[in-house]
Amino acid sequence: MGSKLQSYLVTHLAVSNKVRKAAILDRKGGIWAISEGFQLSYEEQTAAIDAVQDIYQMAVSGLTLNGQEYGTAHVSDDILHMVKHGGGAILVKTEKSLVVAVYESPVQQVEASPIVEGMADYLLSIGY
Repeated sequence: MGSKLQSYLVTHLAVSNKVRKAAILDRKGGIWAISEGFQLSYEEQTAAIDAVQDIYQMAVSGLTLNGQEYGTAHVSDDILHMVKHGGGAILVKTEKSLVVAVYESPVQQVEASPIVEGMADYLLSIGY
């Protein structure tokens, strides 16, 4: 599973040119795929997974990813949009996984979101 998802992630990011870095996490813990240079500590992974378990709580607390602090911009049942100066992050949960993606200016959330949501849709289509 890991190498197939890793290949998908790398190819999808290269084609999109909108998402800078991304990871696919197992919602039970662990990394299934991650882009080069994206460092998510165990604490950051756990916080991201916890965030989507109680997504509306994140509206208050924010999140750290790759050592960068993000504030909450918008939440829905399965999607968490985070912002920081010069970019943002999007987290989309599926049944078994969590897609975590980071974008940087000049890319805007509306450009990056369909890419990340597309990755989540793909994961759902293959049972994750």
